[in-house]
Amino acid sequence: MDPKSLIEPVVSLSIEAGKAILAVYETDFDVEKKADTSPLTQADMASNRCIVNKLASLTPDIPIITEEAGLPDFELRRHWRRYWLIDPLDGTKEFVSRNGEFTVNIALVEDGRPVLGVVHVPVQGKTYVGCAGAGAEVREAGRATRQIRVSATTAMPVRVVGSRSHRGSSLDAFLDGLGEYEMHPMGSSLKFCVVAEGRADVYPRLGPTSEWDTAAAQAVVEQAGGAVLELDGKPLIYNSKQDILNPYFLVVGPRDRDWLGMLAAAAK
Repeated sequence: MDPKSLIEPVVSLSIEAGKAILAVYETDFDVEKKADTSPLTQADMASNRCIVNKLASLTPDIPIITEEAGLPDFELRRHWRRYWLIDPLDGTKEFVSRNGEFTVNIALVEDGRPVLGVVHVPVQGKTYVGCAGAGAEVREAGRATRQIRVSATTAMPVRVVGSRSHRGSSLDAFLDGLGEYEMHPMGSSLKFCVVAEGRADVYPRLGPTSEWDTAAAQAVVEQAGGAVLELDGKPLIYNSKQDILNPYFLVVGPRDRDWLGMLAAAAK
């Protein structure tokens, strides 16, 4: 199956899921706690139902992993060459705080790499798409679709994006080594997307994430000419182990700096 043939139906699906999220966003919704104490709302579940049902109809032979349905045993999924990886509402904390920085993430993973990624931002009415063989683009209601690329050169001061809720001494040391920089905190996979469209230079993630948090946005970054790298310089990969936690990583746009070397120097 050519991933390009799935772009339009998956974009439509992400927008539909976004509408289901916004229907809850506009109410006095309840917030539950998952086993790991992270928040869960009716919007997570409404989006999840929408996506899973439509993908099962669109591609009945492709298995689905979604944050809200639990993780299949590795002995089963390690044999999957291709599967969908979904976070139906990435940034539930942002949803609860009503700052608009939450997304719908839908990725098609093949042989451990995301080959199609759709990141929809419901509040902004914006959808980022990255697909092998088609590049990366952003769509906005009422505007022409626009191809996106990472910045060719690092800005001065360096434009850094980071999590609103995860920061520690390792990140501070890295930032200190950059020289002049501007820190732009934001939630969800939006951090990847602003690197992909050239509005930020680097996103260092030195805290916990899961594979469903990153796969869709990684496809957008990579197809826009950027990279998502583990600290050993290898691309972030998927479905290679029992758990679904990612190692620490860097999202980089321009390649005119040795970002990994700077991070290693900061760790000394």
